[in-house]
Amino acid sequence: MAKHRPRHLLITCEHAGNRVPAKYAPLFVKHAALLASHRGWDPGALPLARVLARAFDTPMLHHDVTRLLVESNRSLHHPALFSAVTRDLPEDDRRRIVDEHYLPHRRAVEAAVCDAIAGGACVVHIGVHSFTPSLNGVTRNADVGLLYDPTRRAERAICHAWRDAIRQEAPQLRVRMNYPYRGIADGLTTALRRVHPANAYLGIELEMNQGLLLTDARGTPHFPADVSHAIVDSLRTALSAR
Repeated sequence: MAKHRPRHLLITCEHAGNRVPAKYAPLFVKHAALLASHRGWDPGALPLARVLARAFDTPMLHHDVTRLLVESNRSLHHPALFSAVTRDLPEDDRRRIVDEHYLPHRRAVEAAVCDAIAGGACVVHIGVHSFTPSLNGVTRNADVGLLYDPTRRAERAICHAWRDAIRQEAPQLRVRMNYPYRGIADGLTTALRRVHPANAYLGIELEMNQGLLLTDARGTPHFPADVSHAIVDSLRTALSAR
């Protein structure tokens, strides 16, 4: 990373909720269980994203419409952009969903990145996600996943420093790199890497195991305070490393 570029931290949360806009509620009448599942959103991701944004006094952008309506972390050409609930809708309806519930978040993130880079900063973009402990009968053997592009040296360096710092702060947490997904798979960070050079944009996804979640009195899932604090403190350590 070019040392003359100050770092600008940007936090996003692409699967912050499972809200269904009223216009599309009839599509989901028979899918309440699916909406509440990990396929409908990333439980716990938004509270953690807010903790990070407050701790670093930095912007946080989130998308709270269910990914079952449209998947904000996929490109427009991706076959999983629409779910089984929406993919057979007429083309005009799908285009309207994209215009109203996909592009606003993507454009807001892109604008925040471009504005910071135009101001001379190097953007460190952390997309906050959570993952189900078991998928298709396979148990995920990690508590924290750090997703990045291994060919981008600065991303690799920060993620390795972050992993090491998490292990120091919370040795009980199992941390894996590019797990349970590949950091170069289709997604918002991958799309932004295509536009911005490695010395101006670092795209990292933080994946947290939903098996760690607690539920508050209102039924809102959140990660334990000690886990959230470990993520914050370890990121601070990783960002200070040179």
